[in-house]
Amino acid sequence: MTEITIVNYGMGNVGSVRNMFKRIGIKAIITDNLDLIEQAKKLVLPGVGAFDTAMERINSTALRSILDYKVINQKTPVLGICLGMQILTNQSEEGRQPGLGWIEAACYRFPSQDLKVPHMGWNIVQINNPSPLCQNLPEEPRFYFVHSYYVKTKELKLRSISDSNLLKGIYQLQSKGISFIHNPYCFESYLLSPNTIQACDI
Repeated sequence: MTEITIVNYGMGNVGSVRNMFKRIGIKAIITDNLDLIEQAKKLVLPGVGAFDTAMERINSTALRSILDYKVINQKTPVLGICLGMQILTNQSEEGRQPGLGWIEAACYRFPSQDLKVPHMGWNIVQINNPSPLCQNLPEEPRFYFVHSYYVKTKELKLRSISDSNLLKGIYQLQSKGISFIHNPYCFESYLLSPNTIQACDI
């Protein structure tokens, strides 16, 4: 299996992601070296923190142009976790900076008048469209959530998993050129399994 390249742009949980890969016997490196990122066969874009700060860090170096080329031109599989998923969209209500724009979607804050924000707790998710990520899930899968924002897209074909109890917030998307992208904390232990990674070509 090809080595995973975890992109370190200074925002959060790179170590925990690598440890999860190590636990299931998959080789992964953490790097901010642009040459290594340019040579990567499979990318993981994690992240914890503010949307604008993440985009400012990515845009401040040649990392942005390399990532755009890898994903858009070379169709390199990329996995976004937590903030890493949010910045793949066009924009977020959290900030003013435009996102990477690889997915026609945007991030919205849960309305506090209807829900307790941040949303924390167990919820059943709904499988909307077939996806390799969903193939081993039980009929009514439950995951633990800790987040204040959700991703929304108008393209139904991009939606694979949504939270059936929370505004149909989208937590897993799939699009051309991007093998899959993921949000937020609830799926990490399931997602990083050998069967799922192999099925999704990451």
